[in-house]
Amino acid sequence: MALTRQRLIALIGLSEPAIALVSSTTVEHEDYAVETLTLRIGNADVRGFLTRPLKPEGRLPAILYAHSHGGGYAIGAAELLDGREYLLDPLGPVFARAGYVTLCIDMPVFGLRSNVTESAATKALLWMGQSLFGQMLNEEAAALTYLATRPDVDPARIGAYGISMGSTLSYWLAAMDTRIKAVVHLCCFADQRTMIELGAHDGHGIYMMVPGLLAEADAGSIAALIAPRPQLVCIGEADSLTPPLAVSRAWAELEPAYATTPDQLQLLSEPGIGHQETPASRAAALSFFAANL
Repeated sequence: MALTRQRLIALIGLSEPAIALVSSTTVEHEDYAVETLTLRIGNADVRGFLTRPLKPEGRLPAILYAHSHGGGYAIGAAELLDGREYLLDPLGPVFARAGYVTLCIDMPVFGLRSNVTESAATKALLWMGQSLFGQMLNEEAAALTYLATRPDVDPARIGAYGISMGSTLSYWLAAMDTRIKAVVHLCCFADQRTMIELGAHDGHGIYMMVPGLLAEADAGSIAALIAPRPQLVCIGEADSLTPPLAVSRAWAELEPAYATTPDQLQLLSEPGIGHQETPASRAAALSFFAANL
C-alpha cells in the first residue's frame, strides 16, 4: 500500500503544539534586519532568529530554515547568522537581501537548549513511545505557524530549506504540511534501508530514529508526498550520508510522483563533492526559490 500523508503523520506522531511570541528585539544592519525571538512552543521557551529585508513593503515570501546537526549542539539556530564549516557563508543575510523573511529556531538539545544530551532526550522519548525527531518536526510545524501569521509574510509563499539534519526536517515536514509551497534540501536524501545494507546508517545521529518507520516508509516515499509542489534535491556524490546506491533507490521512489509535473522536481548531483554546500547548490537554491516563491 502506498504511503499516505495521514499515515506518515501517524508514524511520526505529528501534533503541532501551540506557539506564542514572548519577546522580540531587532538589530538593523546596512541592508537587512535581524530579529532575536523568544517563542513559547508548548511549555518551552525557544530561541529563534529571523532575518528580513530592512524595510519590507507588503507581504513577502518566507523561508523556514531548519538548522543542521554536525555535532554543533551549542550552535542551533545561530547557524542562520553565523554559518557552519560546510556552508559557503551564513544564509540568513543572503536570503534577506534576496527579499525573504527567514526563520530558524533552536531544535531540542541544540543552541540554548543544549543542557540535555541528544542521547538522554532520545531515550526518554522512546520509552514514552515517541521520538526526538517527532518532537523536532512538531516544533518546526509550530514555527511555520508563527511565520505564516506574521504581517510581513505572505502565507501562500513559504518555502523550506535545510542541509544535513535540516534537510530531513525540511522535506519530511513538507511531506506532511502542505503550507510549505516549495522545498530545497541538501546532503541527506538517501534510502535508509540501503544505508543499513551498506553499513552507512550509523553516520546519522540517534535523533533520527523513528521506531517502525522503515516497515512502511523511506526517504523516497516520504519525499514523494511533496508532489506536485516544487522540490530541489542537492547531493554530493562523495558524501557518506548520501551513497550513490542509496540516492538512486530513493530517487526511483520519488521521481514517479512527479510524472505529470516533471518540471517541478530537480536534482543537483555533484561528482566528487562531500557533505557541503557548493556555489552550484547555492545558485540552484536561490534560482529555485525565486521561481517558485
